[in-house]
Amino acid sequence: MTSSTFDWKPLALVPVLALIALPLTGSASTWLTLTVAGLAMGMIVFIIASGLTLVFGLMDVLNFGHGVFIALGAFVATSVLAGMGAYTGADNLWLNLMALLPAMLVAMAVAGALGLVFERLIVRPVYGQHLKQILITMGGMIIGEELIKVVWGPEQIPLPLPEALRGSLLFGEAAVEKYRLLAVLVGALVFAAMVWVLNRTKVGLLVRAGVQDREMVESLGYRISRLFVGVFVVGSALAGLGGVMWGLYQQTVIPQMGAQVNVLIFIVIIIGGLGSTTGALIGALLVGLMANYTGFLAPKVALFSNIALMVAILLWRPRGVYPVTSR
Repeated sequence: MTSSTFDWKPLALVPVLALIALPLTGSASTWLTLTVAGLAMGMIVFIIASGLTLVFGLMDVLNFGHGVFIALGAFVATSVLAGMGAYTGADNLWLNLMALLPAMLVAMAVAGALGLVFERLIVRPVYGQHLKQILITMGGMIIGEELIKVVWGPEQIPLPLPEALRGSLLFGEAAVEKYRLLAVLVGALVFAAMVWVLNRTKVGLLVRAGVQDREMVESLGYRISRLFVGVFVVGSALAGLGGVMWGLYQQTVIPQMGAQVNVLIFIVIIIGGLGSTTGALIGALLVGLMANYTGFLAPKVALFSNIALMVAILLWRPRGVYPVTSR
């Protein structure tokens, strides 16, 4: 899709939602705090959902077991960070980042490795069978959660923020948490990397071509099945990274955390258009903003606000904001 034919209307949804909330929150400082918090939550959800978006967009796989990679990434990070107390306890941002980076990389590697096993043993036998995919991947997630309990125990484990990322920065009267700024930055980098790979590399070209016409790509001599495995591993690794970010956001991890986030993830990819990376970003930002605004303005309806948001979007665009054309 060229820039001249690109549909810009969905991009306006995020600033429109923010502007609608501005007069309702009562003050500009409160609005800024809520908005940054919403964007941070949205970016973390996008990191998690982006992997599932890739998997569904290319492989047409409904992976309801995606949550196990989220939880695994978070728990692996707790183990890595536990051995780096000298770095996480120092009031120095660069030392803190030197601890977070290996924790994220190890979490992504372990989640990606599990994704390879998950694809081979659980997903591969049920390609093209959506009902069986839902049932067997949910079963895989339950088994994965139990294995996490065997290794790390069933109890909640704290995942405190590194010292320099605690607290807030003041912008006038608005307090913005430092970690949430980092979350926005990491989410933006992940999105930029995905857009670059999908649009500027040969692998990305094959991925997008495989979404549109798998038979044609195979006829050119490319083995789409191997590409499928690679996409699944990358999607699992992104879920592991998102699990680290989400665990730090909550500052605790539990084996069921992936299942708890699953609802948000599927709302995001439905809003986005079932396979669209840009759509998933817009959906995630809308979900994050809506959750924070309604949590402040009307806590009793906050649990249902994102479902209402999804319904409103689907009434406007029944296939999501950027539907993949082959679906």
